[in-house]
Amino acid sequence: MDGFWGHKTIALFDVWSFEYFLSGISIGAITQRFNGKIWAKPLQNHSHRKQLSFYLDILTVLFLSFLWEATEHYFEVGLLGAKVEYWFQGVEAWMNRPISDPLLVLFGYLLSLRAPNFILYARLLSLTFLIIHIFYFPHSMYLHEIL
Repeated sequence: MDGFWGHKTIALFDVWSFEYFLSGISIGAITQRFNGKIWAKPLQNHSHRKQLSFYLDILTVLFLSFLWEATEHYFEVGLLGAKVEYWFQGVEAWMNRPISDPLLVLFGYLLSLRAPNFILYARLLSLTFLIIHIFYFPHSMYLHEIL
């Protein structure tokens, strides 16, 4: 491993790690609500309803995380053109994509279980981070470069 913290092409964690954590909080809250509506009635009399719902939430959060990682990889290699490829600033390090990013999303979900009052703040921070990085900064690693 080349680095713990740094540019996304060489490090386990980068400036976008914060966004993954915040997104995990939001995605986790949505997943809990969605899975609760779908599985509430069939599992109503089941003694392990909470545990099964928890596992289903984890699977859903990890599935969505890995789905995004696969999509992001194609953006990074230029599937949508040179401008999008430039904005992504290279392909993530091998350990970043399958390990740290999904784990940060999962940890965000777990925090949403413990601190539901933080969900709204996490969504606002996440939205602010995305707006600044997508519409104001010239590319995805600009904040890393100026720090």
